[in-house]
Amino acid sequence: MSAVDLAAVVVTIVCLVVVVILVLAVQALVATLRQLRETIDELRGESLPMFDDLRTTVTKAGDELERVDEVIGRVERVVATADVASRLTQKVFTPPLIKTAAIMKGAGRATLTLRRGRSRKAIPARKARTMHSSRGTRRSRKSKVR
Repeated sequence: MSAVDLAAVVVTIVCLVVVVILVLAVQALVATLRQLRETIDELRGESLPMFDDLRTTVTKAGDELERVDEVIGRVERVVATADVASRLTQKVFTPPLIKTAAIMKGAGRATLTLRRGRSRKAIPARKARTMHSSRGTRRSRKSKVR
């Protein structure tokens, strides 16, 4: 055997070793890809129903949110109506109540006067408060200056 033959044998053995190493690497890669494919299939099988459930839940939440918006709108309208009704009630009932209170006060004074007898003096009316006008003269609050 010559040196060329020996070199050819060595190169052939090295190539065979490299080919064997590459075949083993490819087999390991193929096994890893199979496991990866199985894992992806499992994940897809589990995640797709979850996404469908999530889509259904989001749709229901959107519907509920629309209902809540409608309820809030109705409540706002009811509050506005109640506010208007309250103001209207106040405007309608306040003057008669004030007048009734004034009549009751006057009736009470009249009753006191009648009980004391007609010979005694009636309860004196309150004096009108005086104010100073811009000219420096005194005038009564009851008098109107135009």
